[in-house]
This record gives sequence, structure tokens and C-alpha cells, in this order.
Amino acid sequence: RIEAIRQYSSLGAGFKIAMRDLEIRGAGNILGTAQSGHIIAVGFDLYCQMLKQAVERLRSGKLNPRLSVAISLDFLVSNEGEFLSSAGDVEAALIPSTFMEDPATRIKAYKSLAEVSAMADVDALAAEWKDRFGALPDGVENLLSVSRIKVMAADKKIHSVECKDQKIMLKRGGEFVTSGGKFPRLTASEANSSLAEIFTLLRNL
Repeated sequence: RIEAIRQYSSLGAGFKIAMRDLEIRGAGNILGTAQSGHIIAVGFDLYCQMLKQAVERLRSGKLNPRLSVAISLDFLVSNEGEFLSSAGDVEAALIPSTFMEDPATRIKAYKSLAEVSAMADVDALAAEWKDRFGALPDGVENLLSVSRIKVMAADKKIHSVECKDQKIMLKRGGEFVTSGGKFPRLTASEANSSLAEIFTLLRNL
């Protein structure tokens, strides 16, 4: 908690501190009165997804499966300012404050994106953000592309998508997916084109 306070010391950072505290101590018993819980065991995003799925299942009797695809791309940096993989020069995959000024709105946008389970969900978010906030900056376009890659990978039963030094490494059932015994390689030098190549590769599997 001390580290969280030290990290979020800027004016108006109280909401971020509260969210971090929620992750640390847990959200409590939703159906009871306990003030702390086991959210730290799964993480806040996954906890919210599991809760949403449970509610949907009770309402409709159908379960919309959660995506479980690990993404590691050495040419992108995430919304937390951490590399999606270790890299030198990278491009962003995030929602900048110049696009969505309100921190709470950005957090809600990230949460909505984390909950997508179909390509139509990603497209709907893209359309909504464009309508509300204007033209999508490159970082947002990249973030949406990563989500589309996750959806496509899940459809193809791919559990891990990694790119390192232009080499694309996909895993299905714990085994690498190769072409002629070799890993496919990216030909593009820009992030948006590289993401499009990865998406096309997955679609053609």
C-alpha cells in the first residue's frame, strides 16, 4: 500500500490508489458483508469478467467463455507503461489522456475492452469511442488490434502469441505452431502493419 501511495502521488490520484487498494485487499464477499476477499488471487480484471459471466449465465443459462490468450509483442508498450515484451524502440498500445481525459472513463474503457469475446464487440467499442471522442489515435488503434488478435487466437485455439525480433511464435495445446518447421516472420516495420500481419496469420490457420 505504501508503494501504491508513492507511485500515485499526483493531484487527483486518489481514485487510482483506491483501485490499487481494491486489488491488494480484495473486493469482499459480494453476496455478504465481508470487507475483504480473494480478488488478489485472480486479479481485478479477471475477477470482473468472472462475475459478469456468472451473472449472464444466471440470466440466460448460457456461458460466454472468457478469452485466455497471452500476448507478448516486442514492438508495443502497454497501458501500464510496461512493455508487452522486452524491447528497445516501441510503439504504444494504449488510451492516451489526450483522447480520454477523465481517468475513470479510461479505466472503464480498458475494462470494457478486457471483457470482449467476439470481433463484433471490438468493432462496437471502436465505433463508440470514435463517436464520443473523435478520431482514434494510433495507440488506441493498436490496442484494438491487439484485442482483435486475442479474439482470433481464441477462435483458433491459440493460447499464446509472442513476437520477438520479427519472429512470431504461436502455441496451441502447449506446442508451437510452425510453417514447414519454422516460425513465421514479420515483414512489416511499423506496429500497425505488424499487427495486421499477425491477425492475417491467425485467420489463415
